[in-house]
Amino acid sequence: MSTMVSNLKQYIPLLSELVTRDIKTKYRRSVLGVLWTLLNPLLMMIVLSIVFSQLFGRFAIENYPIYLLSGQVIFNFFSESTSMSMTSVINNAPLLKKVYIPKYVFVLSRVISSSINLAASFAALIVVMLAMRTELYYTVILSLLPVLSLIVLSIGVGLILAALAVKFRDIVHLYSVFITAFMYLTPVIYPISSLPHWVAGIVKANPITSILTMFRGFMLYGTVPFTVCMTVFPSIAFLLLGIRVFYKNQDDFILYI
Repeated sequence: MSTMVSNLKQYIPLLSELVTRDIKTKYRRSVLGVLWTLLNPLLMMIVLSIVFSQLFGRFAIENYPIYLLSGQVIFNFFSESTSMSMTSVINNAPLLKKVYIPKYVFVLSRVISSSINLAASFAALIVVMLAMRTELYYTVILSLLPVLSLIVLSIGVGLILAALAVKFRDIVHLYSVFITAFMYLTPVIYPISSLPHWVAGIVKANPITSILTMFRGFMLYGTVPFTVCMTVFPSIAFLLLGIRVFYKNQDDFILYI
């Protein structure tokens, strides 16, 4: 870990360039550019609210559109950052063959660029809450804790996926199926209380669930959920596991890219 941090300090300018490149590439030739980061969750919120508001209305979810948008902000970041991280080493193969660069830098650049989109989506959430006259609690400031935990989790998962994808390219295709199924195991569009007991147990074991629960508690209800350990510890565990898996396999990347 200490070696990773010390090496990273030397490559911060490169990391900055990679993040800038990722953002420019994503919005190249786009008329609205970064505004799509704001519009995408808003449009999806409108569609899903219309579809699911009646279905979950009997569970009395107050401000369901805000409930839904907050779930999208969290899950969309995890989906985007891990999916981009997974192919980060593969896509930069020509550069890796020419010069030495710590390979984890490519994973970090993808997560950081997704974090910029996350900040824009968070701003969109605040704007919608103000527009709908939803009360803003002082605990909004504390929402940084679950967001940081989410970023740490995404880095860990991204490192694991990047290492696996180099050797097993099928992972790239399988993950798109997995992340869709994973969304339905995360309480993005529904409350956990609407689930059967055995299904609720599976959903609660999902590390994104505790992050989302804490985020909604701070943002929507002005409460401090007692899920700090359940939120922080799994994220740190995934980060440490990701570093171990990545470092164990990175020397062989050049044989497969």
